[in-house]
Amino acid sequence: MAGIKALISLSFGGAIGLMFLMLGCALPVYDKYWPLFLLFFYILAPIPYSISRRIVDDTDSASNACKELALFLTTGIVVSAFGLPIIFARADVIAWGACALVLTGNVVIFATILGFFLVVGSNDDFSWQQW
Repeated sequence: MAGIKALISLSFGGAIGLMFLMLGCALPVYDKYWPLFLLFFYILAPIPYSISRRIVDDTDSASNACKELALFLTTGIVVSAFGLPIIFARADVIAWGACALVLTGNVVIFATILGFFLVVGSNDDFSWQQW
């Protein structure tokens, strides 16, 4: 039952994050849809870590190059997702208010993605093998 509550909480967090992203795009004051390119970053962010998690055996306590590379790529994707709206705002493509809404959505979405990996990574009855 704890897994179901966590899954519902994660879906609520994702919906709130996407709401902030859409508010940054669709409010009549802003009316620019360039921040929707961040959806690509939301899709790409968990992929390197998911692949490395399937390949790497977690029983070894030493550092693994595959896992380190996956964390590096994931960090690059997350930093790029935070940098793109700032670059858009500095280039006057979007307004600074839209940038703030999009950055708030980024924080919520990436916290949701992190929460997903923490919930799935725990060794409870709700584990990685179900996915």
